[in-house]
Amino acid sequence: MTDREAVALRSYLQKGGFVIVDDFKGRGFRSGFGSGWDVFEANMKRVLPGARFVDLDLSHPIFHSFFEIASLDIPQAYLAGRPIFRGLYEDNDPTKRLQMIVNYNTDISQFWEWSGTGFRPIADTNEAYKLGVNYIIYGMTH
Repeated sequence: MTDREAVALRSYLQKGGFVIVDDFKGRGFRSGFGSGWDVFEANMKRVLPGARFVDLDLSHPIFHSFFEIASLDIPQAYLAGRPIFRGLYEDNDPTKRLQMIVNYNTDISQFWEWSGTGFRPIADTNEAYKLGVNYIIYGMTH
């Protein structure tokens, strides 16, 4: 990320923007591929110095903004372990607006990408679409 890009993303977030980050794999995925969390977090601290990501649980309003998400144990396309949903709040204050959601150890959009192929079960794909709709509705209303 360039300095100019960091400034632009900061401006977008401070003006009310919302960012969805998807397809973060846990450490050690395929011989080290996917261990980019440290690089990502360092870049986000360039965007918002002092930024702290927190793990979200099912009680967060983003999971209830349109569809009622009953579980965060979303089936994985190719990863082992449970997905983790991380958030970045305005001023690091959980009572303020969620500015960014990160789908860690999961690839929700892959279900969307493959939805017309029959490669993944329809029920799992539907759950991934529900999350996506909730993200959009939350971002537009907060």
